[in-house]
Amino acid sequence: MRADREAIALLDRLGLDQPPIPVEDIAAKLGAILMRDDFSDDDVSGLLIREGDEQVIGVNKRHSRARQRFTIAHEIGHLLLHAGKPVILDRARVNFRDAVSSMATDYDEIQANAFAAELLMPRDMVMAESRRLASEHAAEDEDALLQILADRFEVSAEAMNFRLINLGIIWR
Repeated sequence: MRADREAIALLDRLGLDQPPIPVEDIAAKLGAILMRDDFSDDDVSGLLIREGDEQVIGVNKRHSRARQRFTIAHEIGHLLLHAGKPVILDRARVNFRDAVSSMATDYDEIQANAFAAELLMPRDMVMAESRRLASEHAAEDEDALLQILADRFEVSAEAMNFRLINLGIIWR
């Protein structure tokens, strides 16, 4: 998928090869201004505004740090993958998706979610960490593995759960 390739290329270009991925720094390096605000609608996770050469990523500061990190990564995905759209508003998603994107009808949202997942939880890094934890017997079961990895990558347990399922590491 193009979104995965773009995220991997960005990580390579910036020389990022260890978690957690500094999404705030990435946004700044891409020239985006990051603003956290207390959105009146708690369903709004974030937004991307483009005005000429300026780009603003807005993040709902009411959300958890892990949710904010995913939102920033998601908006970076829109920034790199979906040129030409002046304003993109993203509502909170359960399991990375809202009702529209979960039905696979909004391709831009699906791409931005895939980009965010690969940026924050790169396949190679997750696989390497999973193997390391298994060889060290650091995780007693799938739940322990999930929580250790979520903490290491600074993402929610829910996000890591979906990533591990999608990578075939766990089967729930």
